[in-house]
Amino acid sequence: MTDIVVLGSTNMDLVTYVEKAPQRGETVTGREFRTIPGGKGANQAIAAARAGGNVSMIGAVGNDAYGTRLRSTLEHSGVDTDDLRTAEGPSGTAHIVVDDEGGNAIVVIPGANGTLDHLSPGDEGVIAAADTLLLQLEIPLAAVLAGAQAAHRHDVRTILTPAPAQPLPRELLATIDLLVPNEHEATTLTGRTDPREAATALLDQVPEVVVTLGAAGSLYATRGADPVTVPAPKITAVDSTGAGDTFVGALAVALGEGRPMREALAWAAEAAALSVQREGASVSMPYRPEIDARYTS
Repeated sequence: MTDIVVLGSTNMDLVTYVEKAPQRGETVTGREFRTIPGGKGANQAIAAARAGGNVSMIGAVGNDAYGTRLRSTLEHSGVDTDDLRTAEGPSGTAHIVVDDEGGNAIVVIPGANGTLDHLSPGDEGVIAAADTLLLQLEIPLAAVLAGAQAAHRHDVRTILTPAPAQPLPRELLATIDLLVPNEHEATTLTGRTDPREAATALLDQVPEVVVTLGAAGSLYATRGADPVTVPAPKITAVDSTGAGDTFVGALAVALGEGRPMREALAWAAEAAALSVQREGASVSMPYRPEIDARYTS
């Protein structure tokens, strides 16, 4: 079992399901509203734990009802929450609109995540004991950088999902082993709209890149080799919320177990395919037996 630490956000997802998302100035009638534990950090932690990893979460929740539920959800999925702080004030929230084609639009309000701007005593030791550190950008960049530098000092594989998309300092990219942007994020980081060109440009700053391509699969690039595309299973999406986090969590497990990159990408794609066939983010994430059954079938 591979040891994974996630340093990132925990949010309560406030999800509205509609036939078609409203345009600016438009009001539409929704079909359903749900509150679902999420946040990119928590999502990746849950995905990795369900995929078979030994996972610890470094993050922050508020001292509200959402915070209690977020912590409970992580623990129920097998995530160690000893390093999940409780901050004064509200937990983070994500306001999500999901349309009938499975697409989504999201507004994130950081809440307690905004207090996570440094490593607490003991956090570096937790990171040092892991095989992999997963990072995203829904917490202050100072904490992301501190975590990445700690992992780099202890030769821990560092995987960064650069979302929400924003320019990144070179000092952070210098500590990253694997960067996993989607197409939009890759374009934001490089100014290149073609995924192959974007991935190649990113190799000037990080040694390995996986650009996720949605239904088209993923593109893997490493220095000294031509980029390769790994297709995704053909399925009908119900809700794509959390699909990228499911993919990254499962990928971290597969790589931590020593699978070759192409095999790891294909296995992670099966996990993501299972998740988009169900509503919600964390609640849609598959367990290991489900992933293995799809991968071997």
